[in-house]
Amino acid sequence: MKNVRGMLTLAELAALVEQGEIETVVVGFTDHFGRLMGKRFDAEFFVENAASHGTHGCDYLLTVDMEMEPVPGYSFANWERGYGDFHLVPDLNTLRRASWLEKTALVLCDVENERAHAPVEVAPRSILRRQLAKAEATGYEVMSASELEYYIFADSYRTAHEKKYTDLKTAAWYLEDYHMFQGMREEKFTAAARYHLKHSGVPVENSKGEFGLGQHEINVRYADALTMADRHVVYKQCLKEVAESLGVSVTFMAKIEREQAGSSCHIHLSLWQGDKNAFAGDQKIGPVMGSDLFRWFLGGWIRHAPEFMVFYAPTINSYKRYQDGSWAPTRLAWSYDNRTAGFRVVGSGQSLRIECRIPGADCNPYLAFAAALASGLDGVANQIEPPDIFEGDIYSAAHLPRVPYTLREATDLFANSDFVRQALGEAVVAHYTHFFRTEQKAFDEYVTDWERRRYFERI
Repeated sequence: MKNVRGMLTLAELAALVEQGEIETVVVGFTDHFGRLMGKRFDAEFFVENAASHGTHGCDYLLTVDMEMEPVPGYSFANWERGYGDFHLVPDLNTLRRASWLEKTALVLCDVENERAHAPVEVAPRSILRRQLAKAEATGYEVMSASELEYYIFADSYRTAHEKKYTDLKTAAWYLEDYHMFQGMREEKFTAAARYHLKHSGVPVENSKGEFGLGQHEINVRYADALTMADRHVVYKQCLKEVAESLGVSVTFMAKIEREQAGSSCHIHLSLWQGDKNAFAGDQKIGPVMGSDLFRWFLGGWIRHAPEFMVFYAPTINSYKRYQDGSWAPTRLAWSYDNRTAGFRVVGSGQSLRIECRIPGADCNPYLAFAAALASGLDGVANQIEPPDIFEGDIYSAAHLPRVPYTLREATDLFANSDFVRQALGEAVVAHYTHFFRTEQKAFDEYVTDWERRRYFERI
């Protein structure tokens, strides 16, 4: 981490504060939606106090809806318990410049119980940490990357809100997948985003236009899974705030329009022992040369994908993305370098990895990575064989099992899964089941524009 541009040690931060180069430290954690929550500290006070002692936050932040209203029905925090505090503990391994903000640094936190100072088990980062500990106990380090796609609009966030998010002006007017000329038109935003990510501890590989109008992605270097999840959080925060500063907007919605491509978060993952990829091997698995570990991990990941779907697709909107012929996977199958597959195996030897194409750009990275890891490790522990490799157009393979197509269906699978309960614990399953059912209920009670257009006159 010390060699990554933009990352800071506490001593380096203290020196920058003394020189007047850093005046503010953003101290944050993610809620269930993946949003960064927290406080802005005077940099001197952070160095002298908060860096070692942490800070407090109201525990209602892990029970609120999208509008920040506390939701009843959680046992973790509620009105009866008075909505007390939890402890935010800065992970100084995440300390970095936030170069897109003036004289600002940023640090991510673990969430701990205020009294016992043990991890809050329902906090997203805690859930991933527990799965990483299980992998470490079996001798493996988890390496991963997430490929985040997003749409760019010429409208500012304020303008988009005032227009009720309708008739927005996309940054492009024809499909720009790999298109250098059209992509150039978005460079004012994209170049700034690449620059600030690079100088804020998120090493960038490249950027490219995607399949939708104004759709883009910036790819960052892979890392250990916790570091990658942290980079994912910084990536989203950086892009939104750069967009705000430039008077444009970006969205990580999974599906912005029925006719437009969805935005994904493809997850690449492999297990390592020391400096060697443990997925590499000499066994022939279809066209792939891999290890038993690779085969069983793939088998477990595929088998448990439906039960963990809510961690890959957490909103009502997520499920609008799963359309045949849309670049989003609709069937549970694996193939080699085949973009119609939910699980696309890529690379060879030391670069061999599994790419899961199911998650949308709206996923919480800590939860998505935790689901992937829990599923794959169960595959290894129980030697779960993957289905036979599928070659060809998986969209046309109606006999293959499909991904859940609604949040309601996915929540039921999650809530009723013995495996998920064993992997996460009863309290976590109950907490997130309530969270996803609350999201479903909010939509069920909302009258949409589609309903008014369809029924107002003609029903």
